[in-house]
Amino acid sequence: MQPTDIRVPDYFHKVVDCQWACPAHTPVPEYIRLIAAGRYSDAYLANWVSNVFPGILGRTCDRPCEPACRRVRVEENNGEKPEPVAICRLKRVAADFKDDIRARLPKPAARKNGKRIACVGAGPASLTVARDLAPLGYHVTVFEADAKAGGFMRTQVPRFRLPEAVIDEEVGYVLGLGVEFCGGSRIDSMKALLAEGYDAVFVGCGAPRGRDLDLPGRREAAAHIHIGIDWLASVYFGHVASVGRRVIVLGGGNTAMDCCRSAKRLGGEDVKVIVRSGFEEMKASPWEKEDAMHEGIPILNYLVPKTFEHVDGRLVGMSFEKVRAEHDAQGRRRLVPTGEPDAFFECDDVLVAVGQENAFPWIERDLGIAFDQGGMPVVDQSTLQSTLPHVLFGGDAAFGPKNIIWAVAHGHEAAVSIDRMLNGEDPRERPAPTTRLISQKMGIHEWSYDNAVSADGRYKVPWAPAEKTLKSVKVEVELGFDAETAFKEAQRCLNCDVQTVFSREACIECDACVDICPMDCITFTKNGEEAELRTRLHAPALNLAQDLYVSGELKTGRVMVKDEDVCLHCGLCAERCPTGAWDMRKFVIEMTHAGPGCRDRAARKDAA
Repeated sequence: MQPTDIRVPDYFHKVVDCQWACPAHTPVPEYIRLIAAGRYSDAYLANWVSNVFPGILGRTCDRPCEPACRRVRVEENNGEKPEPVAICRLKRVAADFKDDIRARLPKPAARKNGKRIACVGAGPASLTVARDLAPLGYHVTVFEADAKAGGFMRTQVPRFRLPEAVIDEEVGYVLGLGVEFCGGSRIDSMKALLAEGYDAVFVGCGAPRGRDLDLPGRREAAAHIHIGIDWLASVYFGHVASVGRRVIVLGGGNTAMDCCRSAKRLGGEDVKVIVRSGFEEMKASPWEKEDAMHEGIPILNYLVPKTFEHVDGRLVGMSFEKVRAEHDAQGRRRLVPTGEPDAFFECDDVLVAVGQENAFPWIERDLGIAFDQGGMPVVDQSTLQSTLPHVLFGGDAAFGPKNIIWAVAHGHEAAVSIDRMLNGEDPRERPAPTTRLISQKMGIHEWSYDNAVSADGRYKVPWAPAEKTLKSVKVEVELGFDAETAFKEAQRCLNCDVQTVFSREACIECDACVDICPMDCITFTKNGEEAELRTRLHAPALNLAQDLYVSGELKTGRVMVKDEDVCLHCGLCAERCPTGAWDMRKFVIEMTHAGPGCRDRAARKDAA
C-alpha cells in the first residue's frame, strides 16, 4: 500500500464517522465537548453554522449520525445492544441551555449587491439558502403560501414533538438577517415569477401531496378517510380537533407515526398502524416506532389493504390480505399471499400515510425546465440546478421526501451554486473544504481534551407523564436532558475528531504503542496489498468502509499500519511513545459555504 496522505480533506473527515454521515457535516464531537464544558451557546453556534436549526433538529432529526457512531462498534461486548451517543438529544441541550445568542449572529448586509433571489416555500431548504446569501448582500425574498415561515416543520410535525416557540425562534434568526418574507403568497406560475427579473430562483416547496389509495369503497366512505399530511396540517391549523374512537393508520413512515400519536391525543381509543411490509422494513425511524408503541399503539404488519368497508356511506372498517415476504436469488423481496382468510378491522376513521409525492402544476412546461417520467425535475446532484440553470431545486422538491437535515444540506449547496454562478464562475466546480490539524499536547501525559473513555451506557431522555401528554397535541412529550445528565452523556463521546497522527521520522520501532493499545489496532509489519494486509494485522481489519492508516517505510523495512475502524482516540499510544512519533491532533474541517471561500482562488484573493 502507498503511504496515507492525511492532507486529503476526506481522509480524517471519514474517520469522524458522525460528521461524515451528517448531510450538513455538523462538527459533532466539537459541540459535544463544548456541552461537557458547559459552553452551551458556543455549542449552539457550532451547530447553527452547519445545520441552521439546532433546537428543531435536536427534537426531530432523522439522526443519520447515530447509526454511524463509533461507540456502537467498540462496545460490541458491552451489553445486549450497544447504543450510540445521544447526538441528536445533546444538540437539543445546546439549544435549551444557551444564552441569548442574537448578538453573535451575522448582521444584515449594510449594502445590497444588486442581485435578487426568490425562494419558493419557507421550509428548511429555502431558509438555509436565505441564511447563507442574505448576509452576503443578496436581496432574498421568500414566498410562502402559509402565514408563517417554517414549511412542513411547522405544519406537519406535531407540537408534542416540536413546540411552536422553538420554530418561531430559529426561523426568526434567519428572517432577521434582512430576508424579505412574503407570507400568504402562493406562487401559481413560475413563468410569472421569472418575469419579475430575479437573478436566481430556488424551489424549496417540499413534497406537498400525500399519496392516496384507490380501493373499493374509497369514494363512498371519503368523509372518514384522510390523507395523512393534509390531516396533520388540519390539526395544526385547528380545523380538526377530534377523531373517531377507532382509527386505522396506513403506512410505515414517520408521517404515519405522527398521525397515530396525534390521533391518540384527539380521542382515538383504539388506534393501530397497519403496514404491508415487515416491521424492520418500515421507513419510520426505530425511535419513532418505539415512541408510538410506548404510547400503546400496536403496529400490525404484512397486511395489504383491499377494501374500505362501509354501510350507507359510513365507514365501518377495512379488509386486508395477509401476505408474507419471499426473496429471490438476487435478494429481491416480493410479497405473496399466504392463502389465509382476509383480516378485517373495525374503524371510524382511516389516515392514509403511504407516501408523499411532488406536485408542480405551477411550473409551466415550456420554460426549459425538464421533468422526468415520474414528474420530478431533472436536477444536478451536485449543483442542485435544473436544466434552466438559474432555477434550482432543493429539499423534498428536488429528489423526493427525505428529512430536514438533508434539506439543510441542499440549501447550503444551492447557495454555493447561486453565489458562484452570479459571480461568473462555474457552479459545477466545487471548492474543497479547508482542514486543519491542531495538536492537543499540553504536557508529556496531558491533553487539552478529556480522553478518558466512559463505560456508561446511553442515558434515556425523560418524558412528561403520559396522563398529561396524551390529553393534548400541544404538550411536549420529551423533557430533554438536564445539565448533569447531559454532561454524563457527553462524556460517552470518543472524540473521534482528535486524530492519532504518526511521524515516520521520529519512530524508533520500539512497539510500545502496540503494547499499550487497548484495541490492538496498531501493527508494525511488512507492506502488502490491502486485502492481504488487512488479514495479518493484530486484529484483522474487516470493516472495508474504514481506511487503513499506512506509514512510509521505516528503518527496518516494515510499515506502521493502523486500523481506523475501532480506534478509541484515547491517546495512550501518544502518551507511551518515548520519541513523540505519535501525536493527538484535533481535525477541523470547514465546509465550503457561500461567500468568498467558495469562489475561485483569484476571487478569494481579490475579496481579501
